[in-house]
Amino acid sequence: MPAAMVVALSAGLLTATAPAAHAAVGATLPFTSVEAESATTTGTKIGPDHTQGTLASEASGRQAVRLSAGQRVEFTVPRAANAVNLAYSVPDGQSGSLDVYVNGTKISKTLPVTSKYSYIDTGWIPGAKTHHFFDDSRLLLGQNVQQGDKVAFQATGTQVTVDVADFEQVGQAAGQPAGSVSVTSKGADPTGNGDSTQAFRDAIAAAQGGVVWIPPGDYRLTSSLGGVQNVTLQGAGSWYSVVHTSRFIDQSSSSGNVHIKDFAVMGEVTERVDSNPDNFVNGALGPNSSVSGMWIQHMKVGLWLMGNNDNLVVENSRILDTTADGLNLNGNAHGVRVRGNFLRNQGDDSLAMWSLNGADSNSSFENNTISQPNLANGIAIYGGTDIAVKNNLVSDTNALGSGIAISNQKFLDPFSPLAGTITVDGNTLVRAGAMNPNWNHPMGALRVDSYDSAINATVNITDTTITDSPYSAFEFVSGGGQGYPVRNVTVDGATVKNTGTVVVQAEAQGAATFRNVTATAVGVAGVYNCPYPASSGTFSLTDGGGNSGWSSTWSDCSTWPQPGQGNPDPDPGRNLAKGRPATATGSQDVYTPGKAVDGDANSYWESANNAFPQSWTVDLGSSYAVRRLVLKLPPSSAWGARTQTITVLGSTDGSSYSTVVGSAGYRFDPATGNTATLSLPASTNLRYLRLSVSANTGWPAGQFSEVEAYLTS
Repeated sequence: MPAAMVVALSAGLLTATAPAAHAAVGATLPFTSVEAESATTTGTKIGPDHTQGTLASEASGRQAVRLSAGQRVEFTVPRAANAVNLAYSVPDGQSGSLDVYVNGTKISKTLPVTSKYSYIDTGWIPGAKTHHFFDDSRLLLGQNVQQGDKVAFQATGTQVTVDVADFEQVGQAAGQPAGSVSVTSKGADPTGNGDSTQAFRDAIAAAQGGVVWIPPGDYRLTSSLGGVQNVTLQGAGSWYSVVHTSRFIDQSSSSGNVHIKDFAVMGEVTERVDSNPDNFVNGALGPNSSVSGMWIQHMKVGLWLMGNNDNLVVENSRILDTTADGLNLNGNAHGVRVRGNFLRNQGDDSLAMWSLNGADSNSSFENNTISQPNLANGIAIYGGTDIAVKNNLVSDTNALGSGIAISNQKFLDPFSPLAGTITVDGNTLVRAGAMNPNWNHPMGALRVDSYDSAINATVNITDTTITDSPYSAFEFVSGGGQGYPVRNVTVDGATVKNTGTVVVQAEAQGAATFRNVTATAVGVAGVYNCPYPASSGTFSLTDGGGNSGWSSTWSDCSTWPQPGQGNPDPDPGRNLAKGRPATATGSQDVYTPGKAVDGDANSYWESANNAFPQSWTVDLGSSYAVRRLVLKLPPSSAWGARTQTITVLGSTDGSSYSTVVGSAGYRFDPATGNTATLSLPASTNLRYLRLSVSANTGWPAGQFSEVEAYLTS
């Protein structure tokens, strides 16, 4: 595999070079992409824009070029080529064509453009807006062009927004394998006029244990194929052998050994209807099967895999312009390898494993290149055991998703949560992460999400590169709002460049160790550590050494940092403890530590009963010269007056504590507001504030409804 590969990621070409002694990132692609905004144009450049629902936000690089009639964009060819695939958008309801010029001479062929497969509405998905603005159109130029030649596209009567051009040298069509059964020998029509469905079925039946040959041509199928097993379906190449159908294989089971290779399947899916099996493969190919060298376009889903697909390999294929997922391992997938594929413009997760009805296990997504998923994640792992996500390149996630999501979001039952070891290694994420309109806060480039249950698996995130994330790099969250913990996470070796807000966005209770994580050009602060809900507990970041460039902490948990705004100067009169992560040696029932920093004097923390001493601790996020504490109990007269014996301790690192104020009794009386105020010595400097309670005359436990910490005395 080459040490570097050229991919379309930014204005012009971006070369993604693997770190030393590490595998190359992304797929080895047969084409080279050039962004329209880096080309010469008489049109108008749009973007960059990350706002959901805008055209530029769905473009590669978040920029594109808009052409009105007579305007053109001219690309400098980056490599020898004889074919081009163009990502573009036209206004809703319109179709037309682009004239094509090679070195200033108009060729006889035109490139068709249409909005037919774009502008998808999924109102049943919370937070969705009209999306899926772009499409792809391909053309064999009929001549060879060389590096440095010029290929131009000119708008005729329809406004066209050009995003990116893929230049490719397409080889000669392959010949028929000896002993194979050609679909044309069974009556298939290579002109696309006749219905070739029965001819394909007859060829499959005749070729059991052998090869079905799909010669160059266009073949129309009017219904799906079933009963496919112990057979190879092979074409002359994805630019030559083309099957037109929106449902290619639909079967719930197969004995396996199905091999699909080297042709294109073009669908006619113009809307997303989740109850319809409008997929290239729906169901099972059976064990020990493979898909390779395919071009899959205009389906709902590329491969929606259920049942037994053990040891399936999906490799070196293109999945473009699906209204939902590119590929989804929908439970019970064992030993599956998805590698070396290119995916663009999915309407849901580009690649997903969803452990419904049984755990996906020992399966991996490796060396895939993913661009522009516009309503979810680039790669999503929803549950499963011993899963690997390695050496993938993900760019330009748009809404409701991250570049990579490691999640216990179940959607339906029965669901198998994450278990064993989840390996996330060697991935590069560019402009990944998005604003989630349902949460009204951003999703990080790489998200670990205890959405519906605690994450107890071992999650190892290693050798990660995150560039130009519009918001955060790493996010830890319980997206269902229930505050489930994220545990056992290690981030080892990461390079973060030009992240819009923070490096770490911690919103769940739990812990992670960070080692050798370096950051430059951080937009706001190093860490946002504000658990949601506020009472759910703290997230602990352990410094494993070798970290640099992200030591600061966002100072105000009541607001969200905006990209590039910088960390605001804190209000010197604010309560430093409000909304901060809190822990305790014990809690009674629902009276959890976070109740003492939630801003509500009527809710409270109560320690384990009859077990003095008990302690309560809050992480203020940074070291402060705290001068005054205000301790509260609920103001209701139902709370009788009491005295609690309290020692105040402090720490700058969360491990070594020293006494700030020695043990003393403090009176809480509803008649005077049920509060106690403590003055701290002038030398006090602490990040972690701990209150140790050794006695309480009103109840056999430590109790606080609010703990407030102030800089002013």
